[in-house]
Amino acid sequence: MWNFTSSIPIVNTPHHLKCKVPPKDIPEDPPKEPKKGVSNADSSLFHCMLAGGVGGIIGDTVMHSLDTVKTRQQGAPNILKYKNMIQSYSTILIEEGVRRGLYGGYSAAMLGSFPSAAIFFGTYEFTKRKMITDWGINDTTSHLVSGFLGDFISSFVYVPSEVLKTRLQLQGKYNNEHFFSGYNYRNLRDAAKTITKNEGVRALFYGYNATLARDLPFSALQFAFYEKFREAAFSFDKKNANSESLTLPFEILTGAAAGGLAGIITTPCDVVKTRLQTQRSPSNLPDTPTMTHIPVNNTNNNNNKRQPVVLTDSIFKSFKAVYRTEGLIGLFSGVGPRFVWTSIQSSIMLLLYQMTLTQLRKSSVL
Repeated sequence: MWNFTSSIPIVNTPHHLKCKVPPKDIPEDPPKEPKKGVSNADSSLFHCMLAGGVGGIIGDTVMHSLDTVKTRQQGAPNILKYKNMIQSYSTILIEEGVRRGLYGGYSAAMLGSFPSAAIFFGTYEFTKRKMITDWGINDTTSHLVSGFLGDFISSFVYVPSEVLKTRLQLQGKYNNEHFFSGYNYRNLRDAAKTITKNEGVRALFYGYNATLARDLPFSALQFAFYEKFREAAFSFDKKNANSESLTLPFEILTGAAAGGLAGIITTPCDVVKTRLQTQRSPSNLPDTPTMTHIPVNNTNNNNNKRQPVVLTDSIFKSFKAVYRTEGLIGLFSGVGPRFVWTSIQSSIMLLLYQMTLTQLRKSSVL
């Protein structure tokens, strides 16, 4: 008898065609969601830049007058002229008015406000997402580094505008008979032209290192504090546990606390930055002033002047000079206005940043 079974070829079923029974009791990993209050990962970088620019320019506009008061307190040659915040504010307002007094240097500030804020927030969000999501670096380190790097890149835009702003703030109105600053520019254009002509383009970056010494740690601390405060606020505010944003009071408080605390810590760097940016070029000090850049007559009592600070480009020497002649009080001059300014400006900027991002997420226009 024939054994038919022996002649039937055995076909091996390919592995990928074999029927598989899906394993049971093995739950799938849920999709990871970004931490609330830490990342705006669902917003495009363009939206972050646009929202940052809007928040920055409005915050700077609202707080410019207080920034002028702070600059006068830090850079005035007469200590008693602007001895406290309220007295300084009222003195400038009465003597020089709003436009060229309290809002002196406003056009220079706006020149760099929007682009620098847009660059900062774009860099901050990009770096933060890379470090936390792609590289697995812890949140605190990521926030510090992202804030540091964002400010460094944006500094190439805002430092020249900061120099122009600071000098025009210190000067006040043209031919200012109420305050001696050593500067007398007709307007922003005249200031830029005169500075570059008499002191060179390099003068627009006077105090650059000092500005970085102030702003890099300020931004790093501000955003590290801000992200931590927002995390704490989300944990505390149970009503917003499933929301993308905090309630208005918490949005205001977290931004204000982060900016104010970082502002106090970095005040000595701000003082040195102001002194370096408002000094005249050590190699180009004229025996007789030029027509568009002259000290005007000062009708105030010249007593109680600050001790002159040595003209230098060195941050360390400037710190030593201020401390030697004025002590810790000198290094923390203007700390009151700076605290108020950084608190409110940070609160406004970050509130508008979050609100603008929320609206952009809801809209499909951009």
